[in-house]
Amino acid sequence: MDLLDLPHLLRYWSGLQWQANVLMLLHLLGAGLLGMVLGYERAFHGRAAGMRTYALVCMASTGLIILLAYPQQWFGGLQAGGVSAPTLVDPTRVVQGIVTGIGFLCAGVIMKEGMNISGLTTAASIWSSCSIGVMVGMGFYLAAISLTLLSASLMMWGAKLESRLPSHPAIAVMLRGEKGREFSQEELASFSRELGYFFAPGSMSVACTEGCEEWHFVCASFRNYGGMTLTRYSSRLKAMPGVLEYRVTHARN
Repeated sequence: MDLLDLPHLLRYWSGLQWQANVLMLLHLLGAGLLGMVLGYERAFHGRAAGMRTYALVCMASTGLIILLAYPQQWFGGLQAGGVSAPTLVDPTRVVQGIVTGIGFLCAGVIMKEGMNISGLTTAASIWSSCSIGVMVGMGFYLAAISLTLLSASLMMWGAKLESRLPSHPAIAVMLRGEKGREFSQEELASFSRELGYFFAPGSMSVACTEGCEEWHFVCASFRNYGGMTLTRYSSRLKAMPGVLEYRVTHARN
């Protein structure tokens, strides 16, 4: 068969092809809208991945899945010779490929700087956006809308809820002493306990540069001090004898 003959080319513009394309377009528009809703929270907080990233992930996932719904229209109806959809392709293999590919994208937004890790929430929400796109492509519209609203609500208000619940927030401390000043683990542990913090096991490292000791360690608070978690500790470091400089940050983000 000549693939370039006029009757075969006209197959791409037949009524069935138009219906399939319009339905696919509606799915893509819906997935893009849901992705933008989910991505707005990240864009609002100045994250690297925003509305465009989420919309693209959601629409791409939907596009790959919705193709499986119209195997008889593939290649202008060339495959319409009685071949069933499961014979052509296994949908679970397509979903597996989508999830694997999105995993690489999620890994790219996770950053680690010292004891501080950022981007985990963004990576998880991108993964959620992928799931939303798959749900839209499969026709589970209510589930897709519900997952969008649940994910967006969790990203907007989850941190506020977490801050009100009992917890042990962790902080990362860098402490550099004056030349000749020697700290001890017992001294720093006692200092931390007085402020309401305890040493995290296995988090300590000590270095010495030009006669100045530099300590790195993680402390967890006995209870949640809210917005005072960092300042409660850092404000007292100034009074410790022999401290040249220090840095206190959240141990995770």
